Amino acid sequence: MKAIQITKPYEIKLIEKEKPVAKEGEALLRVLYCGICGADVASFTGNQPFTTYPRIPGHEFSAQIVEIPENDRDFKAGDIITCNPYFNCGECYACRRGLVNACHDNQTMGVQRDGSFQEYITMPIERLIDGKGLNAKELALIEPFSISAHALSRAEVKKGDNLLIMGAGPIGLFALIKAKAMGARVAVADLLESRLSLAKEYGADLIINNKTDDLKALCESFTDGQGFDVCVEACGAPVTFLTCIEQAAHGANIILIGNGKKETTFVHSIILKKELNIFGSRNAFTKDFEVLIDLVASGKADVGKMISGVYEGENASAAFDALANNDGSLAKLLIKFSDGE
Repeated sequence: MKAIQITKPYEIKLIEKEKPVAKEGEALLRVLYCGICGADVASFTGNQPFTTYPRIPGHEFSAQIVEIPENDRDFKAGDIITCNPYFNCGECYACRRGLVNACHDNQTMGVQRDGSFQEYITMPIERLIDGKGLNAKELALIEPFSISAHALSRAEVKKGDNLLIMGAGPIGLFALIKAKAMGARVAVADLLESRLSLAKEYGADLIINNKTDDLKALCESFTDGQGFDVCVEACGAPVTFLTCIEQAAHGANIILIGNGKKETTFVHSIILKKELNIFGSRNAFTKDFEVLIDLVASGKADVGKMISGVYEGENASAAFDALANNDGSLAKLLIKFSDGE
């Protein structure tokens, strides 16, 4: 079978490898579509600290079951599914407390272990997630959607809350979609008009261009001077985290999704003064995937507009190049392996 392998930074090859054989308790899957995650791009550019080379990337995907033993979950050959790609040890302190998404020895597909950018993979049956009739392209978007949805589940988002999202990349946009479905009033800030235009399409009540707009004045007007009930940091930059602290209401919740690499310096007494709640968020639970599949299936969340392009497997290098040089006009790119049978 064919697989896409990052052999070293900025080098991608289409390789031939043996088709996998399912072990006991596993299913053999034909991969349909894979989304390219920011973590995959970081592996491509050499900026992913957890990646070793060579590495087959990918953990956002849809697949069709080819072979599966009799199971108590009623999965059968031909079913279109997605999967939970975060492998946990089951023994560490986090796992023993149910925090399998934050396992001390987390092994995410495409990062710490080979991923889904190959024609066939095997997966433990307990990691399969019913697609419930969603098309294969939509299913490939559920994993990044779940990252944002899990983050919002860390804080109590209520109908009518004022919510600020710093960053309108894919994760910020997925957070917007979920927040609107929860009934929040949402302001989205970014540096790029192309991303803000997509945020407007997805129902943002206020868009803010950090280059040209007075963020402080617009936020004050939007919240009647009270600040935001929830702030979501989806960039991983010091300035956006500090903006969240500044724009948060007293007693507000701040959620960090962006994976920052730079130190942030600030006087922490502002957190005490406002009695802020600050939450980190990592990966997602299987239940997050299931809730979002139901949401998309209900027609209340149209994720299809997030797809900026679809590339054939042999053109994967071009897709990675495009995202590595993204001017902000690209949201999600998919790699097509098969349409299924």
